[in-house]
Amino acid sequence: MAKTIQEILEVKDIREGVVILKDSSLRGILAVSSINFALKSDEEQAAIIYQFQNFLNSLDFPVQILIQSRRINLTPYIEELKALEKKQPNELLRMQTEDYRKFIESLAAKGIIMTKNFYVIIPFYPLPIKLKKRREKLSEKDFETARFQLFQRMEFVATGLRRCGLICAPLGTQELIDLFWTHFHPEEAEVGYHPAIPPELIV
Repeated sequence: MAKTIQEILEVKDIREGVVILKDSSLRGILAVSSINFALKSDEEQAAIIYQFQNFLNSLDFPVQILIQSRRINLTPYIEELKALEKKQPNELLRMQTEDYRKFIESLAAKGIIMTKNFYVIIPFYPLPIKLKKRREKLSEKDFETARFQLFQRMEFVATGLRRCGLICAPLGTQELIDLFWTHFHPEEAEVGYHPAIPPELIV
């Protein structure tokens, strides 16, 4: 008999911005921005590498880096442009809107367009290994103590990454739930692309 996702997944609960695994260990997740390393000068690249080396050398606990690729669906945006094109009273603006729509359609026709999100996963093990193997439940007091220590680790990691020029933010409870849902339901989680329509096309 095939196992359900709940049986395969090691997650027991998600609350107060923390992922609780079945072995009672905790995970916190930081969303991290990206930088265009190739556009940096040689001096800037060297500085970023140096800071990142310092950050890695400062860690006395393991971390995981997760890159999540999600497909972008341009169809809703193209339909919005078509509707705007039909409503344009000015012929020149209508032609500009049409040209812009065709440009977006050409992007979509070239293949699948993806967006990437970057995360750092920070663990904390509040129970000894021998207890974790028995899957002992954390008391509320132990959870609050472990959560505080986990958040200290997360802030330490965030500070190190900020020195590399990155922006970091901890995921809250709903954001964590959304992250796991999209990971296991990639088709349903396809991203709708809704950039701002160029103001010169709006009357």
